[in-house]
Amino acid sequence: MISNYEMVVGLEVHVELKTETKIFCSCSTAFGAEPNTQVCPVCMGMPGTLPVLNEKVVEYAVKAGIATNCSITRNSKQDRKNYFYPDLPKAYQISQFDLPLCQNGYLDIETEQGTKRIGITRIHIEEDAGKLIHDLEKGTMIDCNRCGVPLIEIVSEPDIRSAQEAKAYVQKLRTVMLYAGVSDCKMNEGSLRCDVNLSVRRKGDNNFGVRTEMKNINSFQFIGKAIEYEFSRQVEAIERGEPIIQETRRFDADDGKTYSMRLKESLSDYRYFPEPDLCPIVLSEEYINEVKKTIPTLPDERKAIYIKKYNLSKSDGEVLTSDIAIADYFECAAEKTAYPKLVANMIQAEIMAVTETDNFKCNINPEHMAALADMAGENIINSATVKKLIKRMWEKDFDPVRVVEEEKLQQINDESAILEWVEKAIAENPKSVADYKKGKITAAKAVIGKVMAASGGKANPIIVQKLVERELGKI
Repeated sequence: MISNYEMVVGLEVHVELKTETKIFCSCSTAFGAEPNTQVCPVCMGMPGTLPVLNEKVVEYAVKAGIATNCSITRNSKQDRKNYFYPDLPKAYQISQFDLPLCQNGYLDIETEQGTKRIGITRIHIEEDAGKLIHDLEKGTMIDCNRCGVPLIEIVSEPDIRSAQEAKAYVQKLRTVMLYAGVSDCKMNEGSLRCDVNLSVRRKGDNNFGVRTEMKNINSFQFIGKAIEYEFSRQVEAIERGEPIIQETRRFDADDGKTYSMRLKESLSDYRYFPEPDLCPIVLSEEYINEVKKTIPTLPDERKAIYIKKYNLSKSDGEVLTSDIAIADYFECAAEKTAYPKLVANMIQAEIMAVTETDNFKCNINPEHMAALADMAGENIINSATVKKLIKRMWEKDFDPVRVVEEEKLQQINDESAILEWVEKAIAENPKSVADYKKGKITAAKAVIGKVMAASGGKANPIIVQKLVERELGKI
């Protein structure tokens, strides 16, 4: 049943900008303060107060637009978006309607079918609302610290057709925002949140179905689960002959399901009109060019450089550029070795396994990582020794060349010495030999393991495998 339908997904990603103060007042934006301690009459919406636009917000929004290949609007304005919600003291939000700062951009993502381009309709600035805190004993409380924290809302085209594409897009968007330096993108702190708009249609149909919106999803895993559940729910409803209602739903991470919250508002419900207390935003070509100069080399450009300069694969380039700290570390090490591909492998296989994905930090000096790659590339040490050394260097960094010499960890390449271990391992493991003769090729791994253990992990594994297979073939 599911295979007869396809999903149509568009994402609205809210990114908190890392300004020190709020968008229209001088209150702090620091995360984690006591509730309602970072507020003033302006962000609380008291009568008679006037907003003053934080210029840094415009700069960061323009940087985000340039980084996502958008056109920058030279003459834009801000608008009032009217709606009532308990954590919105003014009962309206200052946002942008018909003249957003950035329009018509795109990001390229990698899928199983290859590179896919996801269009970006617009990026606009707006103020964040407060936060509701639900307590079983005290009821629902309101923390207004977040009121007025500056946001950009990045609205994609409905180009996404799977949960995997949606996750890839948000991950890529997060990476680009981090490179551009406009946000810390800490999803666990709400710095990056995603609203998912999803509808379904029969395959081959060009018309859009009725969409639902799932609000404020703050993890890649939950984005995927919410999309997969909602797709199945809508397909099943259509098959039963039930109408899909345009509504706002919430995703419950505990049971993996979505639940109706309220009917989805339409544009007319928001009663947009130009914000009367703020001037239009007029940007010169000189200003835009100056902002452009502050943007570092972005992930796609870096990936292309790595593929060409270091002969890396697309997937290697994608992983190494997924975080600016990973890319910086890789470049430092790659420049100091004749084997950058080995550095890439070690970072992905060993370092990224023991450091936080969204907060990469390596305890090993990149020069020492380069030295490891050189020794491995020159067959001075084998892969098992590399892993052991990295584990030790992670705890306390040291010069691996000195330690390899002092502890005599050099790889053993002498075939005659290795052959003795091979013959002994075969003699002591008759079951593995019998299994191998019955056609269980993997049984050779047990013999190889015994040889590596006998050599203290220092034998050349390529030579070991060759000799083990040769000697087993003679039996």
